[in-house]
Amino acid sequence: MSKRRRKKYIKSTPEVIAENILNRNFKADKFGQKWVTDVTEFKYGNNQKAYLSAIIDLSDKSVVSFVIGKSNNNPLVFKTFDLAHENYPDEKPIFHSDRGFQYTSKIFRKKLDKSEMIQSMSRVGRCIDNGPMEAFWGMLKSEMYYLRKFYTYEELETAVTNYIEYYNNHRYQKRLGCMTPLEYRQYLCNVA
Repeated sequence: MSKRRRKKYIKSTPEVIAENILNRNFKADKFGQKWVTDVTEFKYGNNQKAYLSAIIDLSDKSVVSFVIGKSNNNPLVFKTFDLAHENYPDEKPIFHSDRGFQYTSKIFRKKLDKSEMIQSMSRVGRCIDNGPMEAFWGMLKSEMYYLRKFYTYEELETAVTNYIEYYNNHRYQKRLGCMTPLEYRQYLCNVA
């Protein structure tokens, strides 16, 4: 029996580190108070990889913005942030992520500062600090990705886009009073 080789990761020194301000307080009373973000990996075709970057609002659990790409790099994350900020320019949430290289860069910190958002980061090795994001990845993969094989990038991209549209607009959730995320956001607006 042969041992599996461990992947070698190049450690990078973060340029910026933020405190865990969110501190596992995943409740939010209204849209735009708290956003969480992360990047996940998919495989398609002949062991090729694609990456999905997304931002979720903690009040209604909606996907605020997302970008899928072939590289896990700064442009992927920056574009996801830019889309969220363009669509919701008045929102100034606590913005929580892990300590991935994209989120610890000075450029990303400048984007947050310019948008008047408060940066929060998970502690090292504590996935639970970003629990709602991890839960969303699990839901997306079990309900869409693991059910079939994807042969092309375009096929995967279409499936992800369709799933997120379904999730935001048609997937009822018990924790949201059996409403969809966008129905629940409307409900919160009417209650306020």
